[in-house]
Amino acid sequence: MFKIVLNGKNIETNNNHLFQLVDEFIHENNYIKEELVVILNGFQVLDDFKLNHEDNVVIIRKGAMVNKEEFESMVSARCTPGVYNTLKKSKVAIAGLGGLGSNVAIMLSRTGIGKLLLVDFDIVEPSNLNRQQYLIEDLGKYKADALKEIISQINPFVDVETKTVKITGEIIEELFSGYDIVCEAFDKPTEKAMLINNLSLKLPDIKIVSASGLAGFESSNSIKTRKLLNNLYICGDLENEAKQFHGLMAPRVSICAGHQANMILRLLLKIDTP
Repeated sequence: MFKIVLNGKNIETNNNHLFQLVDEFIHENNYIKEELVVILNGFQVLDDFKLNHEDNVVIIRKGAMVNKEEFESMVSARCTPGVYNTLKKSKVAIAGLGGLGSNVAIMLSRTGIGKLLLVDFDIVEPSNLNRQQYLIEDLGKYKADALKEIISQINPFVDVETKTVKITGEIIEELFSGYDIVCEAFDKPTEKAMLINNLSLKLPDIKIVSASGLAGFESSNSIKTRKLLNNLYICGDLENEAKQFHGLMAPRVSICAGHQANMILRLLLKIDTP
């Protein structure tokens, strides 16, 4: 008999092989094998494997919602066992919920981040739909409220706080104090500079993941992540800003948001190199 983790619970089993464990699970729960998804140590498998001490196994039904414990176990398994335990204790704030911020928020929610602060004063309008993670049914809603609802349909166990305010230098310390990382996701360079300068001055221990240069349809490979200062990281190509005849389009915006989200994850896992 040896110990494994099954759907988030530590158990002891005499089953030497994965499919023996699955068959036992099917018998106990009256399931059909074809309706199950089996994840072993972070990877969905279709073949049988010999089980080892402290293996992490998740067995869930396709198309069915599970309870919080099973959901966390599933996210943990798919995101690499052990990583999730760090992420669920983390707190990240996102300033601006447009093309960058809405994408970053959803990516972080899918990883199982513990707490998100969503800050934006604007409402969803039709031109946002070309690159932002909103739906037609969200038109007219505050972006923070709409995004919180979308996240609840992806991972209802993320603690999401919203602030429908315009960020100014006077309220930055009050808004972001206590957070591990602030994701800067504004459109205007002046607002970007205001946020970065005030955070650096008033909350110097907070790490900032910013973006610059993501417009148009230039090469995806020109978007990079750079460490500029001790606590400041910039994602983008640093050149291609939005202007006439050179708009913001979903592919490059999403790629840059992916860089931001990945850098945030690396920082939460104590990896400070881009």
